Amino acid sequence: MDDKVRTASASEAMPVGLPVWRCNTAAAGDGAGTETSEERFRGLLEAAPDAMVIVDDAGRIRLVNAQTEMLFGYRREELLGQPVELLIPGRFHAQHAQHREAYAATRQVRPMGAGLELNGLRKDGTEFPVEISLSPLETTDGLLVSAAVRDVSDRKAAEERFRGLLEAAPDAMVIVDDAGRIRLVNAQTEMLFGYRREELLGQPVELLIPGRFHAQHAQHREAYAATRQVRPMGAGLELNGLRKDGTEFPVEISLSPLETTDGLLVSAAVRDVSDRKAAEQHINQLAALVESSQDAILAKTLDGHITYWNTAAQRLYGYSPEEAIGRHVAMLALPEHAHDITTLLERLARGEKIEHFETLRVTRSGQMLDVDVTLWPTRCADGTVEGACAIVRDISDRKRAEAELQALYEQQRHIALTLQRSLMGTPPAIEGLATSSRYLPATQGAGVGGDWFDLIPLGAGHVGILIGDVMGRGLDAAAVMGQLRAAAHALAKTGMEPRQLMQALDAIVTDLDLPDQLVTCCYVVLAPDTGEVTLCSAGHLPALLADPAGGVRALEAPISAPLGVGGILHQQCRTAVPPGATLVLYTDGLIETPGSDIEYRIAELTETLGTAFATAAGLEAVADRVLAALLPDADGHDDDVTLLLARLPAAPLATATTYLSALASAVGEGRCFLSKTLSTWDCAHLADDARLLVSEVLTNALQHAQGPLGLHLRRTATELTVEISDRSPHLPQPRLAAPDDESGRGLLLVDALADSWGVRPTDDGKTTWFTLQARIAEHGDTDRCYK
Repeated sequence: MDDKVRTASASEAMPVGLPVWRCNTAAAGDGAGTETSEERFRGLLEAAPDAMVIVDDAGRIRLVNAQTEMLFGYRREELLGQPVELLIPGRFHAQHAQHREAYAATRQVRPMGAGLELNGLRKDGTEFPVEISLSPLETTDGLLVSAAVRDVSDRKAAEERFRGLLEAAPDAMVIVDDAGRIRLVNAQTEMLFGYRREELLGQPVELLIPGRFHAQHAQHREAYAATRQVRPMGAGLELNGLRKDGTEFPVEISLSPLETTDGLLVSAAVRDVSDRKAAEQHINQLAALVESSQDAILAKTLDGHITYWNTAAQRLYGYSPEEAIGRHVAMLALPEHAHDITTLLERLARGEKIEHFETLRVTRSGQMLDVDVTLWPTRCADGTVEGACAIVRDISDRKRAEAELQALYEQQRHIALTLQRSLMGTPPAIEGLATSSRYLPATQGAGVGGDWFDLIPLGAGHVGILIGDVMGRGLDAAAVMGQLRAAAHALAKTGMEPRQLMQALDAIVTDLDLPDQLVTCCYVVLAPDTGEVTLCSAGHLPALLADPAGGVRALEAPISAPLGVGGILHQQCRTAVPPGATLVLYTDGLIETPGSDIEYRIAELTETLGTAFATAAGLEAVADRVLAALLPDADGHDDDVTLLLARLPAAPLATATTYLSALASAVGEGRCFLSKTLSTWDCAHLADDARLLVSEVLTNALQHAQGPLGLHLRRTATELTVEISDRSPHLPQPRLAAPDDESGRGLLLVDALADSWGVRPTDDGKTTWFTLQARIAEHGDTDRCYK
């Protein structure tokens, strides 16, 4: 090369690679100077750190250095004179020629790393990324272009790793240069702010910041450029981001400086903390609620050591948080209740929640407190129980009020039960009639209810049995029960038929005008002399009969509507029963339970009675077994319960009956029949009184009644009963006779001589009866009757 070479001015120097050289033709005789310049140029070319390739304006390689040989794998002689496209991948050959022509026209220095993605091609065919700086060399032979080629494989690999790390970061990553413009972002940034990547690159970072912070943010950037310190996430600053749609959201930002050849870059990791801020706000609200709670709230570990203690806990127990936290919760329990603490901690460790556990606790001053404690386990992130929280409420005032109310309740209950028992009365013991009864007041409310029963001696061996239930509870039901029992007892004493008594009670209940008040009732008349029971039921549960031969059955009888409905014709039924049979009457409290079928419960009662009568000794034992079977929880029934067992008396030892016409001769015939019968029964000593009384009653029937007349005699071990029946419904009325009256003294005589007497209506008329006390002779002589 015989060109004279000089360096270009400083303003034309390249950042990397060779300086721009201008080559002018030297004067003749300057050969030595030219050689010296060429040697210097070659020396500089070989000393360059990058591969240097000198290309002429035809695109052929004129000069290379040793780094070019090492980089591309060609020997120098294999490159010189070859088109420069030899070092370029084939897919770029066509466009590369255009680039050369364009460069020849502009001849501008292009610095290294001018934003182009370039590739070199080695002799072995492998490609590698390069950066190329270009410098024009003007010579007498034309334009030469100096290309400094740098292998950037390592840097590109590092950049790819950096980009991969950037994309894998969980936070939005924004790389900003020292001018505050965005150089690089990751996919999380696009998702967080709503911009596409190309919309962000090159834009000022203030695009992502609310407008009110723009001015001061520039100052913050300048201050950071001066300090260049890493700022960790959540460094105490309240920061906000701005999305493309204009919405703001709270963020935390960590900053890291990156020193590069292009100057300072700042890496910003941006994290959306909206959820955390909302959670913090919620936690703060809960904390405020806990602190303002009127209930004591404390937290503890599973071994019982206190970790939290609110203001209410301090008020309740007297310990400050400093005194309580860290101590064992057993300090709040009495020594004898220490096992409660252990049991509760064990249940909490199993994950159980304990609600409304009432116990005693002790304050710092030693005061005893009744408290209601609710505890629940707290869990760590994996679900493992790690501790417990407790809400404690002082219920001392409530307990005192409950105790006072309980005392008042017991007092009122005692008064109510006393009133009910006085209204119910005590049924009399009736000779020959074995009974057993149970009455259980309701365990809910005042305990009083509307159940009642009564045993009524009707005379002549007949017995009336009443059982009823005024629906409802309380004093109102008991008051109605008292009125009905008294009325029923008085009506029964008149000897009226069961159906007539029920009609009368129906009218009474209707007259009481009680809203929504119904009454069930059953009236049974026992007639041992005929072996019959007469029954009328107004809506009451079926009566049961236990046969002495075994078995329990319901008595067949029509059951009409309850009393108080009105307009109902009540009916009765007469049934023959064997001597020694037991009548079973009861109220609904014995068999009605929530969710049970009443027919099933009646069947259960029937079966229980059958077993009890077969195995138990006596009616008392039977009654106990029935209650135990049907009411196993004696304190859990919410209605009063009544059970009555009545065993029918034995049949009379002897009976005799005759019928008389309504003629005057009937009196003599009756007296004769009586004398012969008493003589046969060896009771002749009773004949005088008996004949006189029969004469008076028969005479009264002949004068005031209608025939035919019936004379029925019956004796038991203790009395003689005489009954005279007629066909007149009019009942005889005793009266005081005037001195000159020839009549009016018969019933007074009967009342004076008979041990008891009475009149009872019948379907055909009436029956007048009287009794004379007697006893059967001892020592086995049952044929003799003594007064």
